[in-house]
Amino acid sequence: MIKRIIEISTAPAYISVKGMQLVLKREGDVVGSVPIEDIGVLIVDHPGCTYSHAALNELLANNVAVVICGKNHHPNGLLLPLDGHSVQSERYRVQTAAKEPVKKRLWKQVVQAKIRHQAWCLDRCEKEGGDGLRLLANKVKSGDKENHEAQAAARYWKLLLGKDFRRRRDGLPPNGMLNYGYTILRAAVARALCGGGLHPSFGLHHHNRYNAYPLADDLMEPFRPLIDYQVFQYWRQGEGGITSEVKKSLLGVLSQAVFLASEERPLMNALHFLSANLLRGLAGDDARLIIPTPD
Repeated sequence: MIKRIIEISTAPAYISVKGMQLVLKREGDVVGSVPIEDIGVLIVDHPGCTYSHAALNELLANNVAVVICGKNHHPNGLLLPLDGHSVQSERYRVQTAAKEPVKKRLWKQVVQAKIRHQAWCLDRCEKEGGDGLRLLANKVKSGDKENHEAQAAARYWKLLLGKDFRRRRDGLPPNGMLNYGYTILRAAVARALCGGGLHPSFGLHHHNRYNAYPLADDLMEPFRPLIDYQVFQYWRQGEGGITSEVKKSLLGVLSQAVFLASEERPLMNALHFLSANLLRGLAGDDARLIIPTPD
C-alpha cells in the first residue's frame, strides 16, 4: 500500500483524532479526515495549526513522520516514533555491533549510487558531464577515503546550475527549494528506518553531535538527485520560491516510480526494502546494498 503524504498549509486547523481518523477542524467544523493508517508523512506548514496530544500519539504509534514548518515555509523539525518495530532492541544491537570495515563497504555503495544518480539527473536535464561522473563513481573505494563524493558534487552543481551556484542551506535560490525537498526526503528515509527497527542516530558515515539522524542522512544521499531534477525544472522556468505547485511537485517525488532489482515500485515503498537490506548488511549477512534507481 502506498502511504499518503498529507500537507496542511492553506489555512489554520485544529488537528485531532477520532476513531483512528485524523480529523481537521476549522472554527469548530470538520473540514477533512483521513485514516491514520493511510498516512506516511504529515507536513504542517501553517503557523495557526494546533494539535491534540492524542493526535500526535496516534501518528507516532502508526509510524507517521510529522514535519513541522516555520514561518518561512522551510521545515523546522521532524517527529519520529521511538518504538518502530517488535524486535527493535535486537536490531539496535546489530547496528552498534557493526564493524567499521562493513560500514565502509556499505558507504562506498551509497556514494557510488549517489554519483550515478547525479549523472542520471544531468542526462535528464540535457546537461553534459554524466559520463564523467559515472567514471568517477567507478573509482570510489571502501569508505570513500579520497572523497570522490565531494569531487563529484563540485562538478555536478556547476554543470547543473552554473559555475556561480553555491549549495548552502542559507544560500540564494534555488537553495530554498532544495532544502524543502531534501527535508521531505529525509523524513521519508527516517520513517523507513524506524519502521524497519533501525535507529536513525547510528550512521554509516555522517557523524555530528548535533545531528539526530545521521543514518537517514547517509541513506538519503542517492535520492537527492531526484529532488534536484524537479527543482531544476522550476529553476529554468524562472521560479525560485517555494510555491504550492513547487511543494506539490517535490512531495510527489516520494510517489515516483523507481526500480528495485528490475521491479518498479514507488520510492516510499522502496525505502522500506532498502532499510531491510541495510540491516542484513550491518549484520554481516550480505554487504551488498540493492539501492533503488530512477528510470
